[in-house]
Amino acid sequence: MNRAHLSQLAVLATVAQCGSFRGAARELAIAPSAVSHAVSSLEARLGVRLLARSTRSVAPTEEGAQLLERLRPALSEIDLALETAVEARDRPAGNLRLSVPRTAAHLVLTPRLGAFAAAYPDIVLEIVIEDRFTDVVEGGFDAGVRLGESLQGDMIAVRIGPDIRGAVVGAPSYFEANPEPRHPRDLAGHRCIRFRFSSGTLYRWEFEKRREAIEMAVEGPLILDEDHLIARAAVDGAGLAFVFEDYVRAPLADGRLIRVLEDWCPSFDGFFVYYPSRRQMRPALRALVDFFKVSG
Repeated sequence: MNRAHLSQLAVLATVAQCGSFRGAARELAIAPSAVSHAVSSLEARLGVRLLARSTRSVAPTEEGAQLLERLRPALSEIDLALETAVEARDRPAGNLRLSVPRTAAHLVLTPRLGAFAAAYPDIVLEIVIEDRFTDVVEGGFDAGVRLGESLQGDMIAVRIGPDIRGAVVGAPSYFEANPEPRHPRDLAGHRCIRFRFSSGTLYRWEFEKRREAIEMAVEGPLILDEDHLIARAAVDGAGLAFVFEDYVRAPLADGRLIRVLEDWCPSFDGFFVYYPSRRQMRPALRALVDFFKVSG
């Protein structure tokens, strides 16, 4: 392979990622003219148009998209090898990007972020909050965090939190006017505070008891996308809430909330960090996994 092609291919990938020659120039810390020359030279060598230019944007042509799709894993491996070589000089360093659902960020990561930053001052950790399941490779992430039941089989997964459990709760003032539900189907007559995922889907409350599983599409006066807000609304008497019990331990302990349907809420696997199987694993990612993993 002509070695000049390698740097030109890297420039092409950066232009496609940034959507502009000027943005790629900033990313690569070179002149815009050098970016344009590299792409034009590559197109001339291959005899095919790789980028469609307009006054406002730059996008891969069909041929360019096909080339980039096959090129992406190879460039990722090159980046990984270089980062590993740099980090091996001293201690784990560099940028780490994680795709994390909001609940995992609140319950598992946030309480230990200060300690992680102190232990690894040369690692820049970027946490992107995403409730939907993300292809970490396609999304440009080093790893992701999800519930054990949501993981794909081709990923390496390491537990980073204990088993978790849901809790259906309501304020004493709510139960003064409404009977306590004894069965999940009793929720049909209750005002429930619902949760909407970032995908737009409303969460169907899930219950299980002695291998009987029930999903309920509940109704109610509030729809929120933040568990802290749902728990607060329940404390204020807005209706019944179904959240992870860690969000409501304090109000349950001091009597501001009452728990119901507890026997229908079994515990299940908690959160795992997952990442693709690779021949090499960056020291920074290894440090993060080892720091947060649950021992035993």
